[in-house]
Amino acid sequence: MARFVKLIGTMILSMISVVFGGVLNMLFVKTPVYRKLKRPIDGGRTWSDGRRLFGENKTFAGLAGMTLGTLVSQVVMGLLLKALGLSHLSDVYRRHENTVKYNALAGGLFGLAYALFELPNSFAKRRFDIRPGKTVEKKGFLGKVFFLVDQVDSMFGVMAVLAMLSPIGIVKYFGYIALGGVIHVLTNLGMIKAGIRKNL
Repeated sequence: MARFVKLIGTMILSMISVVFGGVLNMLFVKTPVYRKLKRPIDGGRTWSDGRRLFGENKTFAGLAGMTLGTLVSQVVMGLLLKALGLSHLSDVYRRHENTVKYNALAGGLFGLAYALFELPNSFAKRRFDIRPGKTVEKKGFLGKVFFLVDQVDSMFGVMAVLAMLSPIGIVKYFGYIALGGVIHVLTNLGMIKAGIRKNL
């Protein structure tokens, strides 16, 4: 039991910067700066079905916000773990020293991967005529599938980056994705309660 608790703790410490990066990005998209800079990644282009490629919610500003937010979060988390002597508990530092330069690189890659790996899911939802940010409006099996994918799609990218930085193994890779999905739901519920986010 103690080993399991330690494993979960390690995994949370290793991905927590992505959680905070997502929160910072959600705060950023509420600002006038974001509204002024936001440009849809698909440029308004449509697919052969006449529907948008990704939709209005996937913007270059949001991509930049997630990348920079996670970069900052990873740097701060790295400094905190180093000050507390806990760097050894994070998989992020299994092969690399805990430095500001490394954390900036890792955090930037985590955030960029997070944002990019949302795009295929957004593309698929537009094909099924699901409005941006409205996954749960689809009922039945399809709605459940999209809800599940919404919680874990980005984690496939984030954990691919982590796997390149650290030898986590295939079982732990999917364990991270499952835990990331749970944390994603809990974080979104917290942001809904705080008025930062409108829905899951």
